[in-house]
Amino acid sequence: MASHYPTPPFSSTATGVGRPSGARATGPRAVRARAADDGGTTSAGDSGTKSVRPPRNPQALRRHLELAAVLAGTAVLYLWNLGASGWANAFYSAAAQAGSQDWTAWFFGSSDAANSITVDKPPASLWIMGLSVRIFGLNPWSILVPQALMGVGAAWLLHLAVRRAAVQATGDDTVAHRAGLLGAAVLALTPVATLMFRFNNPDALLVLLMTAAGYGILRAIQEDRPRWLLLAGVFLGFGFLAKQLQVLLVVPGFALAYMVAGPGRLRRRLLRLAAAGAAMVVSAGWWLAGVELTPASMRPYIGGSQDNSILELTLGYNGLGRLTGDETGSVGGGNGWGVPGLFRMFNSEFGGQIAWLLPSALILAAGLLWVGRRAPRTDPVRASVVAWGSWVLVTGLVFSFMAGIIHPYYAVALAPGIAALTGLGAVLLWQHRQQLAAAIPLAAAVAAAALTAFSLLGTTSAYGPWLRWLVLAAGLAASAGVGLNRFLGRRSLQRTTAVLAVAASLAGPLAYSVSTASAAHSGAIVSAGPTSGFGTGPGGAPGGTGGNGNGFGPSGTGSTAQGTQGQGTRGQGTQGQGFRQPGTQGGTGFAGGRSGGMGGLLGAPTPSAGLVTALRAGASSYTWAAAVVGSNNAAGYQLATELPVMAVGGFNGTDPSPTLAQFQELVSQGKIHFFIAGGTMRSTSGSDAATQIAEWVAANFQSQSIGGTTVYALAGQ
Repeated sequence: MASHYPTPPFSSTATGVGRPSGARATGPRAVRARAADDGGTTSAGDSGTKSVRPPRNPQALRRHLELAAVLAGTAVLYLWNLGASGWANAFYSAAAQAGSQDWTAWFFGSSDAANSITVDKPPASLWIMGLSVRIFGLNPWSILVPQALMGVGAAWLLHLAVRRAAVQATGDDTVAHRAGLLGAAVLALTPVATLMFRFNNPDALLVLLMTAAGYGILRAIQEDRPRWLLLAGVFLGFGFLAKQLQVLLVVPGFALAYMVAGPGRLRRRLLRLAAAGAAMVVSAGWWLAGVELTPASMRPYIGGSQDNSILELTLGYNGLGRLTGDETGSVGGGNGWGVPGLFRMFNSEFGGQIAWLLPSALILAAGLLWVGRRAPRTDPVRASVVAWGSWVLVTGLVFSFMAGIIHPYYAVALAPGIAALTGLGAVLLWQHRQQLAAAIPLAAAVAAAALTAFSLLGTTSAYGPWLRWLVLAAGLAASAGVGLNRFLGRRSLQRTTAVLAVAASLAGPLAYSVSTASAAHSGAIVSAGPTSGFGTGPGGAPGGTGGNGNGFGPSGTGSTAQGTQGQGTRGQGTQGQGFRQPGTQGGTGFAGGRSGGMGGLLGAPTPSAGLVTALRAGASSYTWAAAVVGSNNAAGYQLATELPVMAVGGFNGTDPSPTLAQFQELVSQGKIHFFIAGGTMRSTSGSDAATQIAEWVAANFQSQSIGGTTVYALAGQ
């Protein structure tokens, strides 16, 4: 697509400081050719001009090598020490194992290969892990490596998206390349991104697909090619199949960007957006329709729902319930998920995960909009700011004020937007650094990054006080250098200022990301960063006092918490939560976190060798080797034996699957070998079928201890 300007508005020549060495012509043909340098080809839109590939030259080779180095560094960060996390989130690992054994379980996302119940999310991420396990066997690497590769892919796509906007705005390959590299580096080094691209939650695939959709939307704006808009809709639809309605948080910004900056008249833009919406609905709806149209007797129960409905799960537990806090079957609620508020993303739970460059990204976005205020409607930089900025604002505000289930790792959904705004804003405003309109927001962004890092590094003693003071001093010095740039005549001083600003802004996230990659993470709730000196889980959340209600203490609880069933031992999760459950290890269950636990609501148990042997004995005679309340409990036994284990009640033990009558019928048919005690937890909502089943088993079968675990033989005795 041709540049809209005789002299691109963000080019060096527009600022009066001269073009960088190696810069080439900025005419329409040259810009089209350089825009194709990301490996594709471009057209001139309605003009009919054919694609032009750039000639090979040393500068292009250097850019490719620099990008390769950034992506390779990202891969090393995400793959290093990866196997230390074991099964990571055993809940999803067990489902991947089930999908590798049975195609029905793979399609529906069942927790076990015998298809008793699904996980409480759509199965897109499980499809990838399940296929990986089929090919490479069941081991932590086959489950976790796909997520790491998704992280590398997301960084690459972000680089392409930022670079394409910058090259059309500046006409300079080198400047655009630097903007893309900075954006990719910021994404890679965001602590919560380092965490989730080394973990097997659906968030990794969700972020990759949303980033791909962002790239598609912006390319559709720049090239006037509807196929990119349709492809963005497909990516968003499959994002729904990763984590349901969360993907919709980026849709308003994407639609607004195309409405504002898309090519052609308004009517054509509206029709194309409608077509993209249809593509999104179809790419998500085919699976929903398949589930709804399959008779309940021919598929697993839909985990997380109370009436065996994927629509109820979508709109209820995983939908509006997350916003209102009215989540039937949840064992949390109230202040168990923290206090909503405007600054939630900066508090002790979320700040170290995502907040490092959040203020800076918003400041840079505002600066870009002001400097480019006179640009034409189709300006690619404005379109990018609208798309990425709306992503950050809408997602950030929803996360800040939602009253339902929310965990710090959800913040990974903000990372691509923050990274894109940072890369694009920092580099393009630097091109205008001699103008106050650009120098002021640029200097403010650097200062904001330094002050934010100073605050966040103060929540942990892992690095000592020297790092936070060094970051603060370097950041404020760089901010002053940007503000006084017009007096820094020597180019070497300007380069030193730029390097100092980038180093100070990324030092804190880099330290947190390295700490994250250096530690093992397992369980249902995990957090990035070092272990805090305040005696909490990872992430640096200060400890507090225990609390009452449903087994959860307030956010950031300290060494103990009071559950509804009694005193609990502090878990190792993000919030240091404690749970008291009738467990498999001496009556106490533990929450999962950095190093997992011994079973319970959030952590999978590690069964003894004797119990594994007992569960495997005569396994071919039974549909399920065992049944146990709660999906994480079932996951631990299933991964150890590679046999189907029924998760009674689903994740929280509050789903009516199976009912007492259904369970009794399965027992009478000899389909369940053992019932393993433990895992029950009272809830103020949802089904109590799991409790009824546990009580019925205890009243009608003789208990025995195998390897320290209480079990009941339901058949074969």
